[in-house]
Amino acid sequence: MLVDQQRTQPIIDAFYRVYQTLGSGFLEKVYERAMFHELTIQGLAVEPQYPIQVFYDGVIVGEYFADLFVNKEVIVEIEAADSISPAHEAQLVNYLRGTQTPLGLLLNFGPKPQVRRKILTPET
Repeated sequence: MLVDQQRTQPIIDAFYRVYQTLGSGFLEKVYERAMFHELTIQGLAVEPQYPIQVFYDGVIVGEYFADLFVNKEVIVEIEAADSISPAHEAQLVNYLRGTQTPLGLLLNFGPKPQVRRKILTPET
């Protein structure tokens, strides 16, 4: 768990810096761009709108885009909702499964800042 915290703490710190500056009320895209900027100036490798393909029986049946992929090891999903819902968490878990990325963060820029860390396990 300590390794996971070392990977995610810089992202979480950036989240709180962006939240302190912008607060809540903007569209998700504004927060995504602000997070991209903040993480980039920290020297992290960030890929915005990271493509995720869903396969069924060897055929692509869907394509989604994760908001940010940081250092090729953490998928970051950004929300701007009243609170994090089970649907938001399920979406992140599906992204982790689809990419076989072991670690994800769900960041909500709602009325109260919220962070959820998800770890891909065989049970997930």
